[in-house]
Amino acid sequence: MTFRVLITDTAWPSVEIERRILAEVGAELIVAETGAEEELIRLAPPADAILTNWKPVTPAVLDAAPRCRVVSRYGVGLDNIAVDHATRLGILVTNVPDFCLEEVSDHAMALLLACARSVVTYARNARAGKWDLKAGFPLPRLRGQTLGLVGYGNIARALVPKALGFGLKLIAYTPRLTPDALAPFGTATNDLDFLLRESDYVSVHVPLTPQTRGLIGEHELRQMKPTAYLINTARGAILDEQALYRALTEGWIAGAGLDVLTQEPPAPDHPLLSLDNVIITPHAAFYSEAAIEELEIKAATNVVQILQGALPTHIVNRAVLEQAHCRLKSKAG
Repeated sequence: MTFRVLITDTAWPSVEIERRILAEVGAELIVAETGAEEELIRLAPPADAILTNWKPVTPAVLDAAPRCRVVSRYGVGLDNIAVDHATRLGILVTNVPDFCLEEVSDHAMALLLACARSVVTYARNARAGKWDLKAGFPLPRLRGQTLGLVGYGNIARALVPKALGFGLKLIAYTPRLTPDALAPFGTATNDLDFLLRESDYVSVHVPLTPQTRGLIGEHELRQMKPTAYLINTARGAILDEQALYRALTEGWIAGAGLDVLTQEPPAPDHPLLSLDNVIITPHAAFYSEAAIEELEIKAATNVVQILQGALPTHIVNRAVLEQAHCRLKSKAG
C-alpha cells in the first residue's frame, strides 16, 4: 500500500527530512504550493495524513479527506486546525509540545532586555548619527524588577531560569495555579489583575483559544504600570491591538516587544509599525536550525506511528480513541 501525506505549508525551504522519514512506511508527499483552502480541498481526497504549519486546516479541508487518519501540527499551537471537527470525523490530531522551548524563551528574554535597555532606540539613533545617551532615559536597574508570566506552560517554565539569572522577581498567572506552584522562587496567582499591577514586564505565554482571544484588552492594559512593558511571543490575537495602540500612544504603558501580530505579515500601514516604543519581529521566536530539524523529525514521526496503526507520542484529541469510527483503527487503503 502506498500512503500519501499532504503538507499544507512549511517555514523552511526543504521537506527532505519528512520525505526520508515517511518513505520508511512507503508514504509519498503531496506538497501544496499556496496552502489556500481551495487548493487543500483539491489535494486532500487521496491524503492518508496531513502535515501542517500555519495554513488553516478547516472543516471543509477535513471533509474533503475521507482517508485522512491524522493531522500532525508542526509546532505546539492548534489554532489553525479545526480540532473539534477532526474529532467528530474520527481523525487524530497531534502536535510537538516540546518544540522551540529554548528558542521562544530566549526570544522573549531578548525582547525584554531590548526594552529594558532601550537597545533599539540607541542603535537606531547611532546609525542615524545621533550619539545621545539621554534618548534612552530613564533606565531602571533590571535586577529586582518583576516579570509577570501570563500562562505557565512549557515555554514560560523555560523562561524562568533565564529571568532568575538576571535577578528578576517572578509572578505567574493561570486560572488553575496553586499558591505554591512557583515556590520558592516566585509567586503564583489566579488573579490576572494582580499580576498586571505588580509587574514591570508582562510576558504572554498562553495558547490562542476562544477563552484567550483578546485576553489582554483595554481593562488589562490599564492595570499595568505606566513604566511597564508588554512582551508577546505567543499569538497576536491574544492582544487587542487597537487597545494596545492606545496604551502605547497615550502612555498607559511604556512599550512593547512583539513577535506576533493578529495579521501576519501586517499591512504596511499597521498602526503599531509606526511607533518608536514598540519592537516588532517577524514571528521568528521559534526559529533555530536545530529546532526546525527536531520539529520536522517529530511531526513526521507522529504521522508514521499512526500510519502503522500505533499510538503517536502526543495526541491532542484523545477522546477520538473512544469512537467506533476512529480512523486509527482502520487499516483500509
